[in-house]
Amino acid sequence: MSDFSQSTVSNLLLRALPLEAFDVLKPAMQRMDLPLKFELVTPDVPNDHVVFLERGLASLVATSSDSEIVEVGHIGYEGLAGMHVLLKVSKTPNKTFMQAEGSGISVPTSVFLGMVKQVPAANDLLLRYVHCCELQLAHSALANARYNMPERLARWLLMCHDRLQTDDLPLTHEFLSIMLGVRRSGVTNEIHILEGVHAIKATRGNIWIVDRQKLEDIAGGSYGIPEDEYAQYIGFSIRRA
Repeated sequence: MSDFSQSTVSNLLLRALPLEAFDVLKPAMQRMDLPLKFELVTPDVPNDHVVFLERGLASLVATSSDSEIVEVGHIGYEGLAGMHVLLKVSKTPNKTFMQAEGSGISVPTSVFLGMVKQVPAANDLLLRYVHCCELQLAHSALANARYNMPERLARWLLMCHDRLQTDDLPLTHEFLSIMLGVRRSGVTNEIHILEGVHAIKATRGNIWIVDRQKLEDIAGGSYGIPEDEYAQYIGFSIRRA
């Protein structure tokens, strides 16, 4: 007998599903640890499971043919790794892997797709989640094109803060360079700018959020619209107070 309960799971998508849909998934759910660098989606390999994150932070990254990489999406306790299967695509050239260790609930892809076919309201909800992810990507492109580096860094730190639910973010300069698409030395300079205004405190492998409001002020219009869209269409707010 499964010990999963919709009222106690941490993943917001699972909590937002119609009860009928949750009950379909419940017998197939498996808890799993998600260590640092664990691959949730391997490029060009069909997914046999999808994973609802409960703790930790996953990055969805795009890789070019000449091995340039950049992050194009964040996934935390609000989301799902392997969402491409909802669009009837069995595999993707993008990779999703853990940037901060955590845990999740896996469900076989066949069971998951059977559920969305059986429960149309669940399919609608999950497609609205895909919309929110696409909006997150669109605003990343907007930030990269129209906002300066401190604003972009503040935005990404706010997104991490939302999903990790702690002020102590286990983020390395290597990770931040992938997120922002800049050299590690450039990341160091931008971190010093945010430290200088007492918004964050950086140590080796960690960023401590000292003043979230200052980060929001610095990020300006680059942050907030995708988060508000998630609250509107999924029914839970992921923005930290």
